[in-house]
Amino acid sequence: MVLLASSGIIWLIYLAFIVAYVVGLWMTYTKAGKPGWAAIIPFYNLYVLLKIVGRPGWWLILFLIPILGFVIDIIVMLDLAKSFRKGTGFAIGLIFLPFIFIPILGFGEASYAGPSAGPATGDGDYYSAA
Repeated sequence: MVLLASSGIIWLIYLAFIVAYVVGLWMTYTKAGKPGWAAIIPFYNLYVLLKIVGRPGWWLILFLIPILGFVIDIIVMLDLAKSFRKGTGFAIGLIFLPFIFIPILGFGEASYAGPSAGPATGDGDYYSAA
């Protein structure tokens, strides 16, 4: 009986972390001027995150490549920290403890400074005819 009760508590704690992460991500998107509901749509949330940090949308494909996806995630988290005027230490927190640092970013006093990786374009084409 004790084991059953403790596993229920563990599930509640796990659920609380998930809710805090999703709400924190929602608030982060809102701070960046994007729709908050985009945080809960699979794949679209990554696309919007790429636009927030200033990376081209086709990078979404790179997330699907096994080892490269991890490297791209690190780059995007570094860019996300820079986009909110945070340092490398905060970026490391975003990489290794996102369920703690995303809510800090969303609910904290950090403000969006714009895409850190340059202007995000809709088609990924940086060479426009001017």
